Amino acid sequence: MDPVADHSTKGILHADAGRLKYKLSRYEPADALRIYIQHYWAVEWDLRGQEPYRQTVLSHPNVNLVFEPERTRIYGIWEKTSTQLLEGQGSVFAVKFNPGGFYPFWRQPLSALTRRSIALSDVFGAEAGLLEADILAAAGDAAAQVERINRFFLARLPDEDENVELVNGIVAALVTDLDILKVEQLADRFDLSVRTLQRLFDRYVGVNPKGVIQRFRLHEAAERIEQGEAVDWPKLSLDMGYFDQAHFIKDFKAYLGKTPDEYMRSIPSAKPDSLR
Repeated sequence: MDPVADHSTKGILHADAGRLKYKLSRYEPADALRIYIQHYWAVEWDLRGQEPYRQTVLSHPNVNLVFEPERTRIYGIWEKTSTQLLEGQGSVFAVKFNPGGFYPFWRQPLSALTRRSIALSDVFGAEAGLLEADILAAAGDAAAQVERINRFFLARLPDEDENVELVNGIVAALVTDLDILKVEQLADRFDLSVRTLQRLFDRYVGVNPKGVIQRFRLHEAAERIEQGEAVDWPKLSLDMGYFDQAHFIKDFKAYLGKTPDEYMRSIPSAKPDSLR
């Protein structure tokens, strides 16, 4: 099975350095699952004889089901960055649900999963153990893993929920339209009240609309910084929806743990330009 041609690294911090340490591949789900599942992803690494590598990410507003020996879990959204330690040789296989795609399987507000992880059996019962064993046994065989996970979810298709498609579309609009910087703009775009939008995000996404907007704009900012080109900091701050650099720097550090200047200095060959 060939991976899908999706090379986006938004949210993967210092992605160029990571490419030297591991291989990331993405695979399409079965057609009937596309409304619920964005894609499957797999990471493989062989660092035998090398120092362990820490990959930090600022996650997207998606639930992930990650299969890993003795660590298989369903992960909600982390509000800040999270770090995965890669050492020795290994691999993981995962399901990345669409922003509104996990709720129909769990039937609980996704805000209850934010900053948390739960066992696969908490959602899918006793059969979760067999699925986990099959996926881990097929490590390195993406075609077999995709076939098995497709079969599992196709047998458990939830009842139709029109809000899933709506929420998917709302979050997709934030990815493609960088001019949406305020919750009110987003609500107007989809002819919803701000309160209705907030309720939808609490139930289906797990992070409020403002938090999702900030997350995507900071993805964009980090990517621009990593490109290594001269950055017009006041303009970048305005592009990200901030009135001034101070508020932009504050949020950048709150989410990524470093000021933009510190972040740029951590990138090989980067040239900071007076934004602290």
